[in-house]
Amino acid sequence: MSQSLIAALQNPALYPHPVDGFQVIETHISWVLLTGPFAYKVKKPVNFGFLDFTSLDAREHFCGEELRLNQRLTNDLYLEVLPITGSAEAPQLGGDGQVIEFALKMRQFPQSNLLSTLQANGELTTAHIDEMAAQIAQFHLAAPKVPAEHEAGTPDAVMAPVSQNFEQIRPFLSDKTDLLQLDALQAWAESSFERLKPLMAQRKADGFTRECHGDIHLGNATLIDGKVVIFDCIEFNEPFRFTDVYADTGFLAMDLEDRGLKSLARRFISQYLELTGDYQGLELLNFYKAYRALVRAKVTLFSMPAAADPVQRATALRQYRNYANLAESYSTIPSRFMAITHGVSAVGKSRVAMRLVEALGAIRLRSDVERKRLFGEQTVANEPQAGIYSAEASAATYARLHEIAGVILRAGFPVVVDATYLKHEQRDGAAQIAEATGAPFLILDCNAPQAVIETWLALRQADNTDPSDATLAVIEAQQANREPLTPAEILCSKRVQTNESGTLDTVVAQIRQRLPGL
Repeated sequence: MSQSLIAALQNPALYPHPVDGFQVIETHISWVLLTGPFAYKVKKPVNFGFLDFTSLDAREHFCGEELRLNQRLTNDLYLEVLPITGSAEAPQLGGDGQVIEFALKMRQFPQSNLLSTLQANGELTTAHIDEMAAQIAQFHLAAPKVPAEHEAGTPDAVMAPVSQNFEQIRPFLSDKTDLLQLDALQAWAESSFERLKPLMAQRKADGFTRECHGDIHLGNATLIDGKVVIFDCIEFNEPFRFTDVYADTGFLAMDLEDRGLKSLARRFISQYLELTGDYQGLELLNFYKAYRALVRAKVTLFSMPAAADPVQRATALRQYRNYANLAESYSTIPSRFMAITHGVSAVGKSRVAMRLVEALGAIRLRSDVERKRLFGEQTVANEPQAGIYSAEASAATYARLHEIAGVILRAGFPVVVDATYLKHEQRDGAAQIAEATGAPFLILDCNAPQAVIETWLALRQADNTDPSDATLAVIEAQQANREPLTPAEILCSKRVQTNESGTLDTVVAQIRQRLPGL
């Protein structure tokens, strides 16, 4: 019935709106009928184990779930579930009589607006990634916690699909090199799981297993009215959606890296963490990225025709190996370092720190953000040493920055702390964290002409999203009271002229030379 129904639905007279023409997008689980202003999604009556749409009641239920769940991240994109009555040959949308099918009505958008299409055309920007980071962070912070008694999120529930991947992939492989790589990946996954089990259990207890999206990648994000919209969450399988938030973020990071966008993946993760403060779970990131890469690897093999010819098989194996190699990259021993910025407000430290994020995979910590996470917004006159900028508050802020930096380093990631570090005591505290974790330590001594600082300050003050409260009076006080780098500190510092790109390029190259694994 389904194919004849889809054909019969391509009749403009059935729709209460103008129809520009029909286009059908078919996936393994649905048909999407594009009409111009609206799209209509009909679920296929299929059972793949992880989803079961074989009954009409199930298709109605999951249409309703898709409508409900996707409204969490979209506005006026998913509109309503419509019954289809009549017959497969003469259907009616929302008519009287016996219901033969259901369709989910959605606002249509140009396929050219998909972020995956923008990326293919070289039009994906850091602004798009920052917008995704902000949306996903806010979504995760507000998402309902999965009840403690629910199995989802327990270590065993997390590991079950990871193990299943290896069991399902192995029968497709015959090449010895592929099999050895799979064995090594399985051994790494199992040893990582044993190491991470206490963290997984703790995060489950702490409520980080939430009702997530489950399928965040560039193909499920689009531009609508100039804004990024994330759509098409997993509605058909609760365990795919009831996950640690790191499984959601890890999927997008893996997708970006698979597309060769490593710098954007790093930016996304650092920006997301800056907004959520969820640094304690960072050690899980590579585990989940590897899992997601192997899901993609498995799907490429599953998609290979049963009677594949040599060309089809070679194509599928090439795609499989790309994903398997990506998964393997997450199992390598990381190169870590700890860098801190040094310089007055508005000298360009945040841009320097972000360059280390994108180029070297560092996680950025910002004193302006962590200070307000500790104390909230400034509520008194913005003067040096007042309110949340008192000596006591600043000492607590730097202590918190160093605590988080230790967490990040122990999780296997480099870290760059974006703060003024104008006092020797503050810099010494950072150096102690680096020494305690066995990470190389670097001071990025940031400098710029006064006129440049004042120009950048004005731009920042005009940006109401910037977390800094610094004024020119604050900067002048910083310049008057700063403690210069000691001879010992100068030995582990690099001077960066922030208004000249070349000096930072040199620093990045020098770090890469010293730590080639970055």
